[in-house]
Amino acid sequence: MSNAAVGRAAEAVAARYLETKGYQIMERNWRTRWCEIDIVASRADMIYFCEVKYRSNSQQGAGLEYVTPRKLMQMSRAAEGWVQETDWAGEYSLCVLELAGPDPQVTAFRLDIQID
Repeated sequence: MSNAAVGRAAEAVAARYLETKGYQIMERNWRTRWCEIDIVASRADMIYFCEVKYRSNSQQGAGLEYVTPRKLMQMSRAAEGWVQETDWAGEYSLCVLELAGPDPQVTAFRLDIQID
């Protein structure tokens, strides 16, 4: 399976996980030529811009470790782009889902990620 196919499979697992937690999936793989958002979800009048990080094993480190300040800045810019394009006037937040294992499972879910 290609890396892209593995990533899509992990994103599908993450989307299903969010749905079980009461989130509505609005978009998957929203992109412009400058940025991309893995999942755009909503719950209780709030939009969540979700980054999905998958690792097949712990030798690569945890997925959350790969959400660097630079990645957070990219996520923030992408969120701002989506907000502008859709004229969203409500609140929004960044979040990260970490998936791991040969059969991807959500191992961590962090809401309200802040840029340091």
